[in-house]
Amino acid sequence: MNKLAKILFKYRSYTPIPFLVVMFFFFRASELSLIVGFVVAVTGELIRFWGVSWAGSETRTTSGVGGSFLVISGPFAHVRNPLYIGNILMYVGLGIMSFSLFPYLQIVALLFFLFQYYLIVGEEEEFLAKKYGADYDEFRKNVPAFFPRISSYKNEKIVQPQVNFKKGLKSETRTLQAFLLISIAMLVIWLLKNKMI
Repeated sequence: MNKLAKILFKYRSYTPIPFLVVMFFFFRASELSLIVGFVVAVTGELIRFWGVSWAGSETRTTSGVGGSFLVISGPFAHVRNPLYIGNILMYVGLGIMSFSLFPYLQIVALLFFLFQYYLIVGEEEEFLAKKYGADYDEFRKNVPAFFPRISSYKNEKIVQPQVNFKKGLKSETRTLQAFLLISIAMLVIWLLKNKMI
C-alpha cells in the first residue's frame, strides 16, 4: 500500500480530472443544484484556506511528505486533516452543482477520495510520528482524522507558526482559479441550456 499511497500523494492534484470530465459530459444542473452545490464547495474552499493560512505553502509539495511544524492551531485544533476535508467538500459540492448521474457519481467520487486520503494520511502520519514523537501521538489521540471535535485541542509546549492569511491566499491561488473557472463554466452551460444567454 505504501507504493500506491506515494503515487496518489504525488498525483493528488490530477485525480479529480476524470470526475470533472464525467461531470461535464453528463451535466444536468438545476438552479437548486447550482446553489446548494456552490455553498457546499465554498465551505470546502474556506476550510482549505483557513488550513493553508496556518500550515503554509508546504501543503503544495508533491515531492514527498514533510512539514516544518506540527500544526495544532486553527482548523488543526479540531481535525487532523482539514485540507482533505475541504477538498472532499469542494469535489462533492461541484458534483452537486453539475447534478451529473446524481447521486451515483457523487457517491463514487466521495468513496474514491476517502480511500485516496486514507492512504495518503497513513503516509503523512508515519512521517509526523517519527519527526514529532510523543507530541504527535498525543495530538493523534485527541484530535480526530476526519470528523471534527467541537472544542479546540491545545498543547502550549508545541511551537506554532503564525497564521498568515495573505500567504494562505497566495498559496490557494491555483485552487481558487480552478474552482471559479469550473463554477463559471457550469453556470454558463446552465444558462445556455436554459436559453438565458
